[in-house]
Amino acid sequence: MGPMPTQTQQKPARVDGLTARRLAAEVIAEVMSRRLPLDERLESLSARPEYQALAPNDRGLTRAVATSAFRRLGTIRKALAERMTRGLPPKSGRLEAYLIAGCAQILVLETAVHAAVDTTVDLVREDAHAKHFTDLANAVLRRIAAEKTAILDASHPLDTDTPGWLAARWTRTYGLETAQAIAAAHGNEPAIDLTVRADAAHWAEQLGATLLPTGSLRLTVRTSVPQLPGFDEGAWWVQDAAAAIPARLLRARPGQRVLDLCAAPGGKTAQLAATGADVIAIDRSAQRMERLNANMLRLGLTVTTHMGTAETFAGEAADAVLLDAPCSATGTLRRHPDVAWSKTLEDVLKLSAAQGRLLAHAADLVKPGGTLVYATCSLEPEEGEQQVERFLASHPVFSRDPVTQDEVGGLSELISASGDLRCLPSHLPHAVHRLAGLDGFFAARLVRRA
Repeated sequence: MGPMPTQTQQKPARVDGLTARRLAAEVIAEVMSRRLPLDERLESLSARPEYQALAPNDRGLTRAVATSAFRRLGTIRKALAERMTRGLPPKSGRLEAYLIAGCAQILVLETAVHAAVDTTVDLVREDAHAKHFTDLANAVLRRIAAEKTAILDASHPLDTDTPGWLAARWTRTYGLETAQAIAAAHGNEPAIDLTVRADAAHWAEQLGATLLPTGSLRLTVRTSVPQLPGFDEGAWWVQDAAAAIPARLLRARPGQRVLDLCAAPGGKTAQLAATGADVIAIDRSAQRMERLNANMLRLGLTVTTHMGTAETFAGEAADAVLLDAPCSATGTLRRHPDVAWSKTLEDVLKLSAAQGRLLAHAADLVKPGGTLVYATCSLEPEEGEQQVERFLASHPVFSRDPVTQDEVGGLSELISASGDLRCLPSHLPHAVHRLAGLDGFFAARLVRRA
């Protein structure tokens, strides 16, 4: 018998998903360096040929890596800093973004260590400025993987994964216990909520969703929204349960003239139009207005649209005005975790000044006896409670019309001592973290004296 044939040593198969991870790291780098909104950067990928060529699960990987990176950015940065005592090497290209993306996979997404590390090292190696640090990247990520349990045990939602200035403000405003609950809620991926045009109980059964006390539906499983029953016929639309409350507080009725200032992308516009009111939607962004029009077309709702800034809109006074003002969006960190790391106290103060001007102008658009609802998706008192107190002090013709328990499904904790809506991310608890919580929202209903 001749000699046995020798077996050829085979190299391990190349890990899939390199392009998905490269795009995720690119998005992370742009959001951190240019303070661009994460959702906008992810959406912009849709026009890229390399993204279009990705399989659906790889597109999902890109989004998951980028989103989880910002959701746990404090933990990730701390872990890297403790294992890179000399700090990030200078002139190292996108090394930091690659490392953050790798850590997100290891610490948050529970990706196989070899997949997370090998693909990250590949990305570092192909970057002309970062390639000199492939050994560093490999060593740091493998150490983080080995020490994962200790890293996560030492992490705290408020102290680690919340920027210090926000943690201090929330503690001062809401107390330590509530601030900790808010931060913990931000660590959980949120569910998808729907607003239905009619027969919420029927659609809850059809969609296998939970009917919330506020009237919204909450999907209990992850799924492709456009493929669900009722989407094509416009029976419902995606809208966080908290975001759906302010439009209801307006109490719009058929035939009323209603202004929706800063309207796009149109969830609140749809709510108002579904009441039979004559709705004028105002927004300054052509792209966002295009999306609003597409949403109204799908829903079969008719509204009048006006391209322009809410602060300069001039028209006939209305029975009701909804001002969902541009804000720091610190109440939406469950859905937009990058906001915590891209916004500053200076942004809050600048936005607060702009909100004051918008609110004063909105007041001029309300008929005697009419209603004005002011709302923001912010947890900051300058953009909510303090804004309304300043307005009422300077506009004695207006008074507060308190929110009632019936209007929030009996959830009295959503109503402040002054009678305003104040939703917190920690409200609406549930045993399953993904099915708990609301966006942080503030809304006040103001009535003009007849």
